[in-house]
Amino acid sequence: MKEKIMGLRINDTVPNFTAETDQGTIQFHDWIGDNWAILFSHPKDFTPVCTTEFGAVAQLADEWEKRGTKVIGVSVDGVEDHKKWKSDIEKVGGAKAGFPIIADEGLAVSKAFDMLPAEAYLPDGRTPADSATVRSVFIIGPDKQLKLSMTYPMTVGRNFAEVVRALDGLQMSAKGVATPANWVPGEDVIIPPSVSNEDAKAKFGEFETVLPYLRKTKAPT
Repeated sequence: MKEKIMGLRINDTVPNFTAETDQGTIQFHDWIGDNWAILFSHPKDFTPVCTTEFGAVAQLADEWEKRGTKVIGVSVDGVEDHKKWKSDIEKVGGAKAGFPIIADEGLAVSKAFDMLPAEAYLPDGRTPADSATVRSVFIIGPDKQLKLSMTYPMTVGRNFAEVVRALDGLQMSAKGVATPANWVPGEDVIIPPSVSNEDAKAKFGEFETVLPYLRKTKAPT
């Protein structure tokens, strides 16, 4: 039985690479800088679900900025296709698509992030199905480590309200707490079990003990 090689794991440092985008050449870690970053991949430009998704990304420009987060797309199409496609994105989303899109024609980025198998190649006259696995979201911290990843099938558009909520949860958890199911900003957070009651009171003040291992407190600012 062939052993499966694991791809990127949570808290791995993400690959650094140089790539062409519709806004010029980037060096990925330099492009991230001290920000949070989200890498969105899609199978092919000029396809219906992907166009609605990137329209949603464009609509959220102010939300990304508020959270100190840079967003970037990637597909295996070329720079000129990306530039042409952006007019469709802006038409559907009703907002300027100001984020760059990586032209991963050689598949280097898709393979580095384990979105396509190492032996993958693009046939002539490819369809979106030929790169169907390139449909992922990667949230990356300022430390260049992978904080969260999601992969979707071809037929289900991504829920960008959930992407924003997950980003909020990650940024909150960086303050030494955890977030419960369905958490949104403004709600109470969870004190990690590794923190003693004495230390919890010193750090967070009052807290509620729901169960011996489940303690809630106001979200730190």
